[in-house]
Amino acid sequence: MKVHISQGLKRRQFLLQAAVTTGTLITTNMWSKLAVAQTPALITLDKNRPITPYGVASGDVNNNSAVIWSRSNKPARMILEYATDEGFRNSQRIIGKVATEYTDFTARTYLDNLPPGQDIFYRVTFQDLVDSNIYSAPVNGHLKTAPQGREKDILFAWSGDTAGQGWGINSEWGGMKIYESIRKFNPDFFIHSGDYIYADNPIQAEVKLDDGKIWKNITTEEKSKVAETLKEFRGNYIYNLLDENIQRFNAQIPQLVQWDDHEVRNNWYPGQILDDDRYEVKDISLLAARAKQAFLEYTPIRRNVNDSNRIYRHFNHGELLEIFMLDERSYRGKNSPNNQSIASEKTAFLGYSQISWLKNKLKSSKSTWKVIASDMPIGLMIKDGKTDFEGFANGDGKALGRELELVDLLRFIKQNNIRNVVWLTADVHYAAAHYYHPNKAQFTDFKPFWEFVAGPLNSGNFGPNQLDNTFGPEVKFQTSSPEIKLNQPPSSGLQFFGMIKIDSKTEVLMVTLHNLAGEKLYSVNLEPEI
Repeated sequence: MKVHISQGLKRRQFLLQAAVTTGTLITTNMWSKLAVAQTPALITLDKNRPITPYGVASGDVNNNSAVIWSRSNKPARMILEYATDEGFRNSQRIIGKVATEYTDFTARTYLDNLPPGQDIFYRVTFQDLVDSNIYSAPVNGHLKTAPQGREKDILFAWSGDTAGQGWGINSEWGGMKIYESIRKFNPDFFIHSGDYIYADNPIQAEVKLDDGKIWKNITTEEKSKVAETLKEFRGNYIYNLLDENIQRFNAQIPQLVQWDDHEVRNNWYPGQILDDDRYEVKDISLLAARAKQAFLEYTPIRRNVNDSNRIYRHFNHGELLEIFMLDERSYRGKNSPNNQSIASEKTAFLGYSQISWLKNKLKSSKSTWKVIASDMPIGLMIKDGKTDFEGFANGDGKALGRELELVDLLRFIKQNNIRNVVWLTADVHYAAAHYYHPNKAQFTDFKPFWEFVAGPLNSGNFGPNQLDNTFGPEVKFQTSSPEIKLNQPPSSGLQFFGMIKIDSKTEVLMVTLHNLAGEKLYSVNLEPEI
């Protein structure tokens, strides 16, 4: 992977990139601010020593388990040590799997039987396969397990859409600053709502801004074109990991991740054949298979034992919260005018199996709040070309097309009196709060609910999207307006994330929406339905 250095790039970032591409020891020496532990006894000038160029990450955390992720620069065995105190007293050690070329030298370790409601401190090293006495420098990380009951408040964040529209890592500006803004809140975990990468959006070295200034991106070979090969998809994840803010964030905040379209290509659906001159590979199913492999390799996700490619899953966070992570991309039918009057495979969005799973999990949940993490909004219209639609919404009026699947789900929630369901999403590159009520809807057989939108994370701004009145959405707040210029750089400040706090005593759920600097723009308190 070639890394091109823009003029004026900070010395620290230059050294970081040099280490990434050459495998020199300077990487570990430069990462003290990235929560990398320094152990002089392990550091030598041996150029063959394994290194961890992209730090560590954790994910899929609940009250007793988590996933730890890292990557070596060569074949090596992952060694994990963890404890409940920062001094690693009474620590436990796990001899993990070997990071091989097959997984692009990524590796993960599953932690189970963790104590609930605890800070867990961990460190990762990689052991050389030839000389077992040679280790990489250890890299430190942190996570919090969920409480078993309701003894602690819960605080988490969400957003989506990282490095889109050609807005990449600008080291002169400070990199992907919004990750640092979220990290400072120290949430228990973070939901990445999709578009984790933009495989179809190449990054150029420079972008001329309206005021004549130049936005300067770090660039790499894999990010210079649309991703088609497995190496190029992997390179998109590596690109984001070059950012110091992301590495610092990953080492501190566990993630629950899902994907949307840009992990493969804008507005893709299974079976699609591309009409796009940028692509030599026209079969989207082949591209999606490569993209999913890279996604599963480079995110801290626990692989499903029955279906290793499955992304939808759920997480219990004690008596207060359960989270349902959806996959609205893998099982959908073809994008179309979305106006079918009868449900069929053509109107599938989540698909029968996932809908059945979601119904069962919602019905059996004992938690006060049920958060559905949806990679696309419900009532916002998102076009795919002149006649087709990308999401649920298709225009005002009765439920048609993919909305029929939502009708079935919302009616099930009402019939089974499933209380306190909240939807979180991203995708549209602005922040908003929507309240859905049957009194304002065309389809009326459902319980009122809220949907909150946040994003983007270091991408261009867009919106506002037109609302579809089928399910009666009302805009309570939004950051976009027709007067705001679209696709401005992250430096314009139009980057957004959301925070949710659940009070352990009152069970009130408070939602706040924040800008790039972390400033609160909107808040609402939701009282639980008893």
